[in-house]
Amino acid sequence: MSLEKPGEYPYTRGINADAGVWTMGQYGGFGTPAETNARFKMLLDQGLTGFSVALDLPTQLGLDSDDPLSLGEVGRVGVAIDSLADIEILMDGIPLEKISQVRTTANSIGYIWAAMFIALAEQRNVDPNKFGMFIQNDVLKEYVARGTQIFPAEAGLKLSVDVIEHIATKIPKWVSLAMSGYHIREAGSTAVQEVAFTFANAREYLDQAIARGVSVDFVAPTLFTFLSSNIDFLPEIAKFRAARRVWARLMREKYDAKDPASEKLRIFAFTAGSSLTAQQAMNNVVRTSIEMMAAALGGIQTMHVSAFDEALGVPTEEAATLALRTQQVVAFETGVLDSPDPLAGSFELERMTDDLEREIWELLANIEKRGGALECVNNGYFVNEISENSYKLTMAIESGEKKVVGVNAFQSESAPFKPFEINPKSESEQVASLKAVRAKRDNKAVTAALENLLSVAKAGENVVPATVEAIKVYATVGEIVNELRKVYGKWQPTKIF
Repeated sequence: MSLEKPGEYPYTRGINADAGVWTMGQYGGFGTPAETNARFKMLLDQGLTGFSVALDLPTQLGLDSDDPLSLGEVGRVGVAIDSLADIEILMDGIPLEKISQVRTTANSIGYIWAAMFIALAEQRNVDPNKFGMFIQNDVLKEYVARGTQIFPAEAGLKLSVDVIEHIATKIPKWVSLAMSGYHIREAGSTAVQEVAFTFANAREYLDQAIARGVSVDFVAPTLFTFLSSNIDFLPEIAKFRAARRVWARLMREKYDAKDPASEKLRIFAFTAGSSLTAQQAMNNVVRTSIEMMAAALGGIQTMHVSAFDEALGVPTEEAATLALRTQQVVAFETGVLDSPDPLAGSFELERMTDDLEREIWELLANIEKRGGALECVNNGYFVNEISENSYKLTMAIESGEKKVVGVNAFQSESAPFKPFEINPKSESEQVASLKAVRAKRDNKAVTAALENLLSVAKAGENVVPATVEAIKVYATVGEIVNELRKVYGKWQPTKIF
């Protein structure tokens, strides 16, 4: 068996010659910016090297906290962010230049999230290229796997490419797109669908950026992919290896990339939230440990380990710390980093890698024949394929064919556990804070900035610079989105959905 060395094309065995410690991040956010700031500071003190900001649903959907549609959801599944004032609080006392990564769930509002941190960096007189910003910005998978889309898919795609173009040409240190397979897998896809649908979406972003005159070698090196690390141990290791191989060939053979960095797929792995169970929640510690070991052996660059109590709600401080400790124990005590791709040469692993690569290419070809990812989003192909496999998984668990300890096998009473409770006053406090910002800011400047944003959008130009100017005068997320709706319209579900 002949295998390339780690760090050599097509990077099956890793993008670097040596194994290195991945960026250790934890996904968190709840309530008000001040409450989340305190949680992040605690985790940074415990050795966190990057963090993911969980945004509440109103923020992800472009709604302000005082919007009637936000009622009851403010600060529930993430932190509420309405304006630059909230980012100032969220990042208070956290030196930007000492952070390796700030990640977020901003997909439909990726352009706003980018603008907020550009404005914050300017306010602090910090070069944005001196710290790491990781903007998920993958709006296409929202239409098929998560559901926080705001505009029609064509407009959502345009805004995502605006971010990619701006960052690739102005702030190349930042990650302008995290090609997200994680939520596709969480929605019920197979591993092959997870990678193939993700790369098909990525091709839409790349093709549009290139059509604007941006070189693939300006864009591809700024990208990450965001993949699930599931409980299927060996297949998941093989998936990471196959994904790197497919990406390298895609860049070299389809896009004629000249920069080797374009061919090197950087992977952010996130242990599978869907594998967590509310029953016997402590079993989740075992599950996440196995999943993160698969990611570590698969040669990823950034990792999040889900807290054991996430099936019950927002993680407690204890559970979030234990999740970080899990990463630290594996990284620093097991010797897993002594050599890259240590399982290379295993007959079963190499067979799985080859099989997955072949199946991913076959599915990519099928998607291309169907008109590409945007067409497959709009006609419901992606949704139907994911739904079908999700149904099969559910039936396998219901029938007992697929065993889940504590759910359909080895059932017993769980020990009492008190989940994390959101401060019931968080919503009213956030709404009061938003009203105070509106009362204090220069509303004439806000009106002028929003009018300029509308003009830029109507002209079909890149909206990021105009969004930055609106953010700097404390225009809110909802106000910005409402202006853009005048140009792009509103997403409407089709019969298929």
